[in-house]
Amino acid sequence: MRTFVLCLLLVAGLAGADELDIDVVGLFKGAVLLDINGNRQMLKEGEKSSEGVLVVSADSREAVIEVGGQRMTLNLTSRIGTQFKPPERGTVSIPLNDYGQYRSAGTINGRPVTFLIDTGATIVAMNSAHARRLGVEFGGKEQMRSTATAGGIVNSWEVRLDSVQVGDIRVRNVQAAVLEGDFPEEILLGMTFLRNVEIKESSGVMVLRSKL
Repeated sequence: MRTFVLCLLLVAGLAGADELDIDVVGLFKGAVLLDINGNRQMLKEGEKSSEGVLVVSADSREAVIEVGGQRMTLNLTSRIGTQFKPPERGTVSIPLNDYGQYRSAGTINGRPVTFLIDTGATIVAMNSAHARRLGVEFGGKEQMRSTATAGGIVNSWEVRLDSVQVGDIRVRNVQAAVLEGDFPEEILLGMTFLRNVEIKESSGVMVLRSKL
């Protein structure tokens, strides 16, 4: 059987918070043969090694193990990364500016932009000049709407953005609107993005934390 190495960086709470080297030597129905830091052990389902490796389930194709409260599936046909860390949700902190607004650098479809965070906007919105600069296609008659703005009624188009990113938070396939003319002056980061994050405000700082 093929063998692969899984190095686990233990999370807080495990003895010594040391790194574990785990070789999967064999997979069997109800058990898995592991080499943990050079110590070969046959562990059955429900058994935990002295190093804190729990076997949740096992068969001849794969085993599910748990370390530090995190589960992963091991098999003999793929290599898992050399370090394991608990998944972290992206978080970004945005300070209030001198105008009482939250602005943040980000990207649309990988291209750099500046967003005005607007929890009152139902959708990510940009003007037609923004869209052209970013290469966002719009203009189909079947997608055209009339939208009321501070400057009057303008044409707008519903579009889909491949990705919208602020800091480490990326959301794919985001619904957005392109408005004809110069409004909005800044790209509004509305709820079609913000519904995917938790929002907290404290002492002039807005914290966005991904729900994904």
